[in-house]
Amino acid sequence: FDERFEIEFSRAQEPFVFVIDIGSSSVRASLFDARGREIKATQAKRAWSFRTSEEGASEGDAEELFSTVVSTVDDALQLVPRDVRAAEVAVSCFWHSLVVLDDAGRALTPVLGWADTRARAAAALLRARLDEAKTHQRTGCRLHPSYWPAKLLWLRERQEALVGRAARFGSFSEFLTGRLLDRSVMSVSMAAGTGLFDQHRGDWDEQLIADLGLHREAFPAVKDASEAVAHLVPTWAERWPPLSQARWHAPFADGATSNVGESCSTQERAVVMIGTSGAMRVLFEGAPPRSLPSSLWCYRLDGRRVIVGGALSDGGNLRAWLCRSLALEAATLEEELKRLAPDEHGLTVLPFWSGERSTGWHAEARGAILGLSTRTRPIDIACATLEAVAYRFAAIADELRTLFPVSTIVASGGALQNSPFWVQLLADVFAHPIELSGVREASSRGAALLALETSGALSLRDLSPVTARRFVPDEHRAARYVAARARHERIYHLVLDSQAA
Repeated sequence: FDERFEIEFSRAQEPFVFVIDIGSSSVRASLFDARGREIKATQAKRAWSFRTSEEGASEGDAEELFSTVVSTVDDALQLVPRDVRAAEVAVSCFWHSLVVLDDAGRALTPVLGWADTRARAAAALLRARLDEAKTHQRTGCRLHPSYWPAKLLWLRERQEALVGRAARFGSFSEFLTGRLLDRSVMSVSMAAGTGLFDQHRGDWDEQLIADLGLHREAFPAVKDASEAVAHLVPTWAERWPPLSQARWHAPFADGATSNVGESCSTQERAVVMIGTSGAMRVLFEGAPPRSLPSSLWCYRLDGRRVIVGGALSDGGNLRAWLCRSLALEAATLEEELKRLAPDEHGLTVLPFWSGERSTGWHAEARGAILGLSTRTRPIDIACATLEAVAYRFAAIADELRTLFPVSTIVASGGALQNSPFWVQLLADVFAHPIELSGVREASSRGAALLALETSGALSLRDLSPVTARRFVPDEHRAARYVAARARHERIYHLVLDSQAA
């Protein structure tokens, strides 16, 4: 990875920023210097994951995850010299989660993740009752089970007494800061991804809250980053001396920090990220689009910056499923894929093992593999599936280009950084060069940069993406993918439009 993003401790510059990065598959913690460079040998990481079920659950135990975060911080601080003191602490946390809290801040429910689709019927009921198009333009979110409105309605229908006892609704980030800090508020970026936040007014959408039969008082106070600074309560300050005097910033959403970490914060730069799931985003200063395409979402990073994009529920998790279920060797998969010609398998895949978000928002969608024959091999299915994910990203890219003059596309996330084949595939399908990121953990770096910006140490406007490798589309392969993608789109609409009807 690029040395401009990592540095030895002996060359690091103060003030230091300690970063906690809570993702959907692991928790990471590390120390950054005043220029947003991760200090080598200060990184700690612990795995965790949401529990899933056949009925669509994707949930985690709040106490268990809190303990994982605490243990990860403990591990990282063991790697930091005893005399070091962090000036700032920044937290990046997964977007869209929901947990119901009592008046003591205890969790009454598991942490419901964005991939929890059990509120599908509730989402359909909301679409029948409300004007989804108008709601989408206000909140930037479709009426989909990944967001709070459907989840809250589903919880109330199943456990009305529990929702009635709720003192507050929050994401895991507020559960965390409520336990650690002397002040707990929700950042604009976390609130903006709930589906209950008016992106234009910069506050909770009171009309939608009333439609759900809930009360404004049950939702956290929302503050911009510059207004949302707190400190550790004494118990935790004693446990973590290097963080005892640090200013803690209200947690940022990981999708936004990822773009910041890639130094992509203008309308000309888009990030396509594939980790466990996938997303393509454009971050910029300004107001939300006046007319947001139904296929995209719109959130905020803070009071002056907006992020627009689309998300896929299946990304690196689908590649892992292919290796596991088709008995493919992950170590040799890349070389096998490179030997295949574009679309030579003749298969069409709908890559919705976990349901669909962008572009059609069909929560009930499931995966499909069409065109199988006696000659189909496991490697053919794997190739067709990765191609299908690329086609879904191309559909998102087409929509983004109707709003923004995107000229640079940066590839980010572990699944792409570990798969040059997939990055080249995206370049060929997009018919556009792709710049592979040189940042090891973009969301962690982004959180550090945002804390430094808030403290006045730097400006994001001065940063530009530095990438490790450029992938240029192959004209012959790109031409083959045009026809294959057109076939994919025809079947996509034939199947999913009929399901929606």
